[in-house]
Amino acid sequence: MIEILQYGFMVNALAAALLAAVACGIIGVYVVVKRIVFIGGGIAHASFGGIGLGYLIGIEPVLCAIPFSIASALAIGEVSRRVKIAEDTAIGIIWAMGMALGIMFISLAPGYAPDLFSYLFGNILTVPRSDLSVMLLLDVIIIVVVCLLYKEFLAITFDEEFATVIGVPAHKLYLVLLCLIALTVVLLIRVVGVILVIALLTIPAAVSRRFTNDLKKMMLLSIFFAASFAITGLYLSYIFDLPSGSTIVLVSGIVFLISSLRSSGHSFKY
Repeated sequence: MIEILQYGFMVNALAAALLAAVACGIIGVYVVVKRIVFIGGGIAHASFGGIGLGYLIGIEPVLCAIPFSIASALAIGEVSRRVKIAEDTAIGIIWAMGMALGIMFISLAPGYAPDLFSYLFGNILTVPRSDLSVMLLLDVIIIVVVCLLYKEFLAITFDEEFATVIGVPAHKLYLVLLCLIALTVVLLIRVVGVILVIALLTIPAAVSRRFTNDLKKMMLLSIFFAASFAITGLYLSYIFDLPSGSTIVLVSGIVFLISSLRSSGHSFKY
């Protein structure tokens, strides 16, 4: 393992893995416990529109994906509330529109998009230092917001109706949570790509849920598992010349299956 650190791109990849693990470890817990995995998938795929727009106007695609994914998250939250349609229908519509816009923008962009494949399926080995700075900033934002609103998020995660009754602005906080999911999605795009984002967002949290009934401990465990999965998958992809994103997801899935066989889930401790 030590020998791979002599390569600059591997050092960047490991740093990206750790930064992504922090975000998906924290936000993934809310996604799993609140059972909004499908929303996470919708935001992830809708963010592809931002990537396509970045190619079209000549801006770094990851930077362009940030406002686009936040807009998609807010649209999902507001459309499902204000328009009389089921939430999963709203998610499906915005999911499809985001992907369609991404494809359209890329087709309109001059020339060829050489690294488009990496945004769809991930290529952590190509993460530049500039992206690491963006990932670090997004991590800081996520940590600060979660620390400030931990009790409020806890309330809307377990009983949104009761939270509203006791005076918690549940819907506004729900929109904030969706925005944090959007930021996490952007963090993970470089690691596992748009298509596989939902796996790394949910599997570490699902595994940690097998071992603890305390939400804070679950977050810490989830960060640990996410980092372990990413580093192990990265190392295996380097050794066996495999795609990094899919290797990370397969490692995550295998560990989840093993943990499911060896332990039972826990009820939560607030």
